[in-house]
This record gives sequence, C-alpha cells and structure tokens, in this order.
Amino acid sequence: MPDFGEARPTQRLKSWIAIALVAALAASGAASAQTTTPAPPSVTVSPPLQKEITEWDQFTGQFQAVDFVEIRARVAGYLTEIHFQDGQTVKKGDLLFVIDPRPYEAALASMRAQLSQAEAQVDLAQVQLKRSTELRKRDFEPASSYDQRVSDLKVATAAVEAAKAGIRTAELNVEFTRIIAPMAGRISRHQVSIGNLITGGEGGTATLLTTIVSLDPIYFNFDMSESDYLAYQRATEKGLMRSTRDNTVAVSLHLTDEKGWPHEGRMNFVENRVDRSSGTIRVRAVFPNPNLLFTAGQFGRIRIPGSEPYKAILIPDAAVVTDQSRKMVLTVNDENVVVPKIIRPGPSYEGLRIVRSGLLPTDKVIINGLMRARPGTKVAPKPGTIEAEPETD
Repeated sequence: MPDFGEARPTQRLKSWIAIALVAALAASGAASAQTTTPAPPSVTVSPPLQKEITEWDQFTGQFQAVDFVEIRARVAGYLTEIHFQDGQTVKKGDLLFVIDPRPYEAALASMRAQLSQAEAQVDLAQVQLKRSTELRKRDFEPASSYDQRVSDLKVATAAVEAAKAGIRTAELNVEFTRIIAPMAGRISRHQVSIGNLITGGEGGTATLLTTIVSLDPIYFNFDMSESDYLAYQRATEKGLMRSTRDNTVAVSLHLTDEKGWPHEGRMNFVENRVDRSSGTIRVRAVFPNPNLLFTAGQFGRIRIPGSEPYKAILIPDAAVVTDQSRKMVLTVNDENVVVPKIIRPGPSYEGLRIVRSGLLPTDKVIINGLMRARPGTKVAPKPGTIEAEPETD
C-alpha cells in the first residue's frame, strides 16, 4: 500500500517554490518599470502672430446737434396761427407761427402818414428858402430870416429821415409777426397754443415758442482722461501719431444695438483746457447723418486711433503666465526644452494680446498644455496656429 503521509510534504514544497518564483518575477517587473524614463509631456506651440494693426481707444459719448435754435417772439401779441406739426422736419424759411399783425400794420400806416407830412414840410421849407434867397440877394430881407429858412429846411429834412426810420421799424415789426424757420432741421413741439398772448422782445424774457436742431451732420461729444490726453500729446511730440487736434483724424462709432464699427467720422475739436473738477478734457467728432439715424442726446461708443499703423506681435491671453508682478510666456527651444521669457504686454486686439517687448517673431510659444510644462524640462511640441478674432462689440 502506498504511503500517502510522505507525499503531502513534497507537494507543499513544490507549491512554495512556485509561489516564490511568481513573487520573484513580479518584483523583477516592478523594478524594470521603475527604471523606465517617462515620456515628455505633449504641448502645442506656435510662433506669435504678426499683423499690421492700429491700436484703438474707446470712449462713451453723446450726440449733439451742430446747430440749436430757440424760437422766440420778437414782438408781443396774440398767437393766431401755427404752421407745422410737432416733431416734423422743416426747411429754412418755412413759416412757423403768426402773431396778430393788425396793431403793427396800423403803426406802419401811421409812420407812412408821418413821412408824408414830413415831406410836405420839406417842400414848404424849400419854397420859402427859395423865396428868401431871392429877397436876400436884393437885400429886402434880413439875414436872420434867411438863416431861419435854412434851418427850417434842415429840420424838415431830418423829420423825413426820422419818418423813414420809423417806417423801417414798423415794417420789421410787421415782418416779425410771421415767425419763420432760421435753418433746416427737426422742430420740437409748440410750447404755446393759439390764442395765447406772446411776450416779445430782444432779451431772454421773450416767450419761447419751440426749438429747432440741425440733423446732418451731427456732433459726438466725449470726455478723455488727462492721462489719455497726455499720452496722445507725448506720442504726437515723438512723431508717432498725428495730433488729436488734427481735423483729419478718422474715428468710428457704433450705437448701443450695433456690432462692429459701422459709422465713420473725424475728430474736429479738442477743448482748450482740462476740466479741473473731473480731470477730463472734452473732445468732439463729427459724423454724417444722411439717414437721420443719429439723434441729439443719443449715446454711443466711439473709438479713436491710439497709434499709427504698425506691425505687432500677438499672442493669446491663455499663453501669458503671471509670476508675482511679472508677465511671462513659456517657449520651447530647438532642444525641446521649456524656456520662460518675460514680456511687456499691451492692450488686447481682436481677441489677442499685443506684446510690446520680450518676444521674438521666431519664438515657439506654448499655447496649449501650460499645466504640463515646467521651465528647464523637455516637452513634446506639436505645431499649432494663432488666429485673431475680429472684434464685433
């Protein structure tokens, strides 16, 4: 009979040997895995975008009519007629209001009668002077009488001139009863209804009847900070750009519901002093308004050139890294090693960041995978592209 008691220890030994071999193989595999070098991280690189651009500064402002007129009465009287609809456009010379002209027509007739009377006095004075002259030649009349006739003629002549002046004044008053539009534009609502007594005169106490604003062209006013104005002055002094006081500087504008910059105009005025209460200076541009889209008092957004056209280096904002107070980008050299470069960024342009200095056009900038890149370590670069996105706001 076989002895099974001796077979069991032999089987246990074989099992222990098998387990030891498996453990040894596992340890050997782990050691080889630890000694294998990890692959460099993958990043996307691209040279910076080079593009000829013009930098722009943006401001919010308000439209203002080029011409604004308050229509006031020059003579007093009752308002009898209104010849326009509230808010309509009018032409220069259009009849707007009529004040009862009858009192002034009567005054004109009276002045014409005075003129006739004065002219009759002149005729009489001339006849008497002629008679006195003949008598004086024969020494039949004293010199004092002759002098009186000369004086009478002069007085009568002056009375004629005074009557003529009175007629001109009366004619003006009659003309002033018909109030006409002094310019073309859009008229406001009438402030006084028919039947009301109008106060006239040359001062500000005269009754305000309505207002008219011109429509085309139209001004756009905005305020520039003192620092912005000084920057423009410095750039102009260095010859880097034209003066803001140059009336040929082109500007563009959009309204609150528009995208892009569809409206073109030009700067035409810069105030002669800085407002010391706000630290700003008033600037004005002028825009054509043939379709009457712009209205006085309306708000808009304007941009003016902050530089002359130049070739700029552009990178995405995502490629810029902040190191305390410094801005830098991570680049990859020819050995695929990450090299940081300190830059001086400028304003944004079409979704990209302008780089003033610190970056060359040939540098390969990491634009994707910054979290996997470390200065001084190797990476696996993949080519990418930087594209601008035209501004729509």
